[in-house]
Amino acid sequence: MYISRPGITSAAGLTSPALWQAICKADNSCMKKTSTFNSKEYIAARIPDSSLSASNAEFDMKVIRIENAALSQIDSVIEKALSKYGKERIAVCVGTCDNGSEFSLAGHRVYFEKGAFDKEYTIEMQGADYVATFVSKKYDIKGPSLAFTTACSSSAAAALKAKELISAGFADAAIVGGVDIASDTTLLGFDSLGAVSAQATNPFSKNRSGITLGDGAAFFVLSRDFIDRDFAKIKLSGFGMSSDAYHITSPNPTGEGAAKAMQDAIEDAGLRAEEIGYVNLHGTGTLFNDAMEAKALSKVFASYPVPASSTKSITGHTLGAASALETSICALALKEGLLPPQKWDGIYDTELPAVNIVSTCEKVLNLKNILTSSFAFGGANFAEVLSLEED
Repeated sequence: MYISRPGITSAAGLTSPALWQAICKADNSCMKKTSTFNSKEYIAARIPDSSLSASNAEFDMKVIRIENAALSQIDSVIEKALSKYGKERIAVCVGTCDNGSEFSLAGHRVYFEKGAFDKEYTIEMQGADYVATFVSKKYDIKGPSLAFTTACSSSAAAALKAKELISAGFADAAIVGGVDIASDTTLLGFDSLGAVSAQATNPFSKNRSGITLGDGAAFFVLSRDFIDRDFAKIKLSGFGMSSDAYHITSPNPTGEGAAKAMQDAIEDAGLRAEEIGYVNLHGTGTLFNDAMEAKALSKVFASYPVPASSTKSITGHTLGAASALETSICALALKEGLLPPQKWDGIYDTELPAVNIVSTCEKVLNLKNILTSSFAFGGANFAEVLSLEED
């Protein structure tokens, strides 16, 4: 199945070209000090409200405005899919961890002050389906419309379901993506786990101290046929999934579940590990994730120092949107033949198995296959392989 050009909105770049420029420069200047409603300060990659336009949605909130901004960048591709397949044969699959937290926080503040919700507040504002329902309504799509919440791998779950729907004949194409925000609820929640870094995230460094959360959305069209002829001919060629069920928030420290997802994705693509030219790491910058992921990588690429990097060091960790965002970055990397660098201090944690970190934007001849991974709370592990086809 073919992946179209992506539409991207993030703090590191409000459009796909702008984000790609930031990636190539390893520019993480979007990570700035921000405050929550209780005046607690964090470093986060938040999109300024002034950079977003109204979405005309029934429930217009920041997460939907970000989603709409990303979708608008691929309007022409969606129109091609609608023209070719019809609105009944297109699915919508969206991943997120946010369910109207903007309205929830405001509504509950009123409730705690007055003993009752504001008359304009309704629980429908917090419908977990709304990120998918909005897309279906925006384009008058009549196919399956599904929202996914598997924490940080939510949009990977969305992409897998889209692939399954097309393979099973329920759809010919799907609008796939993810959207999330570094809401006050999210910042305070991750802080309670001791996972938020006081500085910009520093993945795989000896000095790493946690994640930097961020806003973001990324969308693309996954289709049975190659319809976006103004973009590179890129296939979502392999998928792998596993479930650790090790701990509700901690990954399995052995990396076995993560390794299985990666190995299965490579095999599903009909490839060997040595044919993967680059790995986009989950790379959150937490002590546990990076240690686990380095072990997993050493299992899958035991005899091959595959180039790898965490682009979360530039975009921030966009949670439910992370997989779609990083899949989109990988598609752009294949198109341009460039390896995305990682922004970090360069001091690798030598207690971990060695990882061949890409620190500068590198041109690579014959870059054909890329692996990208997402590992989530509860051990919901996903990996995808993207492959560039010759015309």
